[in-house]
Amino acid sequence: SPPLPRLFPGRLSAFPLFLLALLLGFASLLWLQLSCSGEGPVSGGQDRGAPRQPCPPPAPLQPARDESSWGPHRLALLVPFRERFEELLAFVPYMHRFLSKKKIRHHIFILNQVDHFRFNRASLINVGFLESGNDTDYIAMHDVDLLPLNEHLDYSFPEAGPFHVASPELHPLYHYKTYVGGILLLTKQHYELCNGMSNRFWGWGREDDEFYRRIKGAGLQVRRPSGITTGYETFQHLHDPAWRKRDQKRIAAQKQEQFKVDREGGLNNVRYRIESRTDLSVAGAPCTVLNILLDCDTNETPWCTFG
Repeated sequence: SPPLPRLFPGRLSAFPLFLLALLLGFASLLWLQLSCSGEGPVSGGQDRGAPRQPCPPPAPLQPARDESSWGPHRLALLVPFRERFEELLAFVPYMHRFLSKKKIRHHIFILNQVDHFRFNRASLINVGFLESGNDTDYIAMHDVDLLPLNEHLDYSFPEAGPFHVASPELHPLYHYKTYVGGILLLTKQHYELCNGMSNRFWGWGREDDEFYRRIKGAGLQVRRPSGITTGYETFQHLHDPAWRKRDQKRIAAQKQEQFKVDREGGLNNVRYRIESRTDLSVAGAPCTVLNILLDCDTNETPWCTFG
């Protein structure tokens, strides 16, 4: 497999970045194992006397090629990404095991934003949709820091409409009833019906709230898991706000724009270039890294930069 620095260009030179990614990755995997087994430190909001969700038993990795006998549908797992190597090293092998055990045919796409604009999760998902190929017929919009712990969670083809895996009653952080972030499954036909997601959301947050309105406007009904009894311990949330501060600034007109519905933009006007496309293996789990250069019209959305 190619070295990580060449796949994820950044400001640091190649060798220090490579060492930093490996060290953080191993530390993250150790932390994940300790925290879900009850041996690591307890977060501030958790009852220190309560037992923790046990770690899922490790399963051997399946072959890189999925089995056609698993069914006719194939999932494109779209993962918006920027500079979160330690989470990625845990995410790819974990999700490959999880989906293979459920016999979900899948391909993991890491949508790595390598331009100098602010992070744009929605545009990256639009790009991932367009670049995921004709051999996949449904998508999962999936955060890199959210791991499903409950094997009963459904990742199968959402023929009846968008299926929100990380529903408000299960997500460890977001509990309002219109929330559709974290992990959302849609058929490619339904995503096209919504014209994808708005490209106007630079920085963190609000793009999934706007997408909820698109779903409703397209006449689709969001479905959510039923019969899941693990509550807020259904997922492992890897994000450390002290270490990974999110870009939540609202600049100038962005403060008003964040609450508006974008009735024109989406799949039809996302502007980007693929710098490179690389197939690689992370701990035996296959994935494809797309290094993506997004473009921004500063007349339309001047908040895509801090300048």
